[in-house]
Amino acid sequence: QVRLVESGGGSVQAGGSLRLSCVFSGYTGCRLRMMWFRQAPGKEREFVSVIDTQGPTNYADSVKGRFTVSQGNAKNTIFLQMNSLKPEDTAMYYCNAMSFAVIGAECAPTPPYDYWGQGTQVTVSS
Repeated sequence: QVRLVESGGGSVQAGGSLRLSCVFSGYTGCRLRMMWFRQAPGKEREFVSVIDTQGPTNYADSVKGRFTVSQGNAKNTIFLQMNSLKPEDTAMYYCNAMSFAVIGAECAPTPPYDYWGQGTQVTVSS
C-alpha cells in the first residue's frame, strides 16, 4: 500500500522560510514523479513543483526562485524548501506521486495514477 505523509508546515511571517517533507512508502514503480500542490481556502488546487527521476524539475511561476524541491539521501523523502514566503503562499500543501509500471517495453502511468498525502498547512502572515 502506497502511503505519503507530509510534515513541516506551520505559521511564519512574510519573508520567512519553511521546509516541507513528504515521506512515501510502498511504492516500487519504474519511475518516480513526485509533485507538490497547494490549495488555499475557496480556490482550486494548484501545481507548485515537480521532481522526476526521468524528467526535469519544474516550478509554478509564482514560486520560481523562492521554492526548491529536492530528494533526500534516503530516496523515499522529498523536500520543498520555501524561502521568502508571502501571504499568498498560505495554503494546505499536498504531496502527490504518480504511479508507473513497466508495460511492454515502456515505463508508463498506471492506475490508480495518483497517490496523495493528507496535507500540511502553511500560513504566512503579513
